[in-house]
Amino acid sequence: MRDFRFGFNFFDLRSREDFAERCRRAERFGFDVALVPDHLGVPAPFSTMVAAADATERLRVGTLVLNAGFWNAHLLAREVASADRLTGGRVELGLGAGHMKWEFDEAGIPWQPFGERVDRLAATIEELGRLFAADGYEQSKPVSDHYGLAPLAPEQRIGFNGSGPPLLIGGTGDTVLRLAAAHAGIVGIAGTYQAKGKPPGTLLLGTAEQAAERVAFVREHAGERADELEWNVLVQRVVVTRDRRAAAEEMAAMMPNLGVEEILETPFLLIGTEAEIAEQIRAARERFGFSYFTVHGPFLDVFGPVIERLR
Repeated sequence: MRDFRFGFNFFDLRSREDFAERCRRAERFGFDVALVPDHLGVPAPFSTMVAAADATERLRVGTLVLNAGFWNAHLLAREVASADRLTGGRVELGLGAGHMKWEFDEAGIPWQPFGERVDRLAATIEELGRLFAADGYEQSKPVSDHYGLAPLAPEQRIGFNGSGPPLLIGGTGDTVLRLAAAHAGIVGIAGTYQAKGKPPGTLLLGTAEQAAERVAFVREHAGERADELEWNVLVQRVVVTRDRRAAAEEMAAMMPNLGVEEILETPFLLIGTEAEIAEQIRAARERFGFSYFTVHGPFLDVFGPVIERLR
C-alpha cells in the first residue's frame, strides 16, 4: 500500500508575497505538491510552478492538468525541461484532453470532438517522449557545439519511458483512461463527469460506485503495470463540521444527481471532523487505491491539520 501524498492547487495570484506565504504554509502543513490547472483566467502553469518551488524547500510542483489542445509539443517540451531544470527536478507533468469549449473559443483554437482531442493528447505524449529522449535538435548543433552548450532536457528520468518527469494523465472517459493505463505513472480521477446530452463543460460530481468502476477499468487495461500506478483524486470540497449528515443534506439541495448517502460516501467530497475526514481518506485508499489526494486551494487551511493525523 502506497504512502499518502497531498497536493493543493492555485486559482489566483493576489501578490508575490501572498503567493510565497501560501506555498510556505502548505509546506509547513505537510503538503507534498503545489499544482496549477490550465484554464483561461488563472495563473500560467510553468512560471507559477517555478515560483512555488523557489519559495519552498521541498514542495514538488506540477500541472493538474495541462490542456493538450492548447499546446504545441515542441514548445511544451521546452517549458517542461526548463521548469524541471529550474526546480531541481521537482516537476510532475499532468496532461488531459480538455473539456471547456468556451476556452477554446476565446483562444481561437478549433474545438474538436472528444475522440479527436484524445488523439491529440496521445500524439502529444508520444512526441514529448521522443523529444525528451533526443539529444537536442540537429539544426542547432553547430551553434551549440561552437559555444559548448548542453542540449535542453529534463533533469528527471522517471516518466516517458525513462526520459522525462513523472507523467499524470487525468480524466474520466474510457479513451483517456486507456491512455493512462498505457503511459502514466499517476492516474488522476477528477470526480466530475460530463452530463450526457448537456453542453460541453456541464459537469456532475461522481459517486463512489463510479470511482470504483473507473479504477477497475484502468487496472484491467494496465495489465502487469496495474500495481505500479499511483492514484490521484481531486477532492472538490472539504467541509470541517461536527455534523456530517447535516452538511450532506445541505449539499444535496445543490446536487440533484446525488442523494445524502452518496454525498457521504463519495471520495470526491471530504466532510466531517478532522478525525472523520482522516478516516475517510484511509478508507478511500483501502477501497479505491487512492493515495495522492489533491484539494482546491481555498481548502488549504482547513485540510492542512488533517494531514498531521495521517503522517
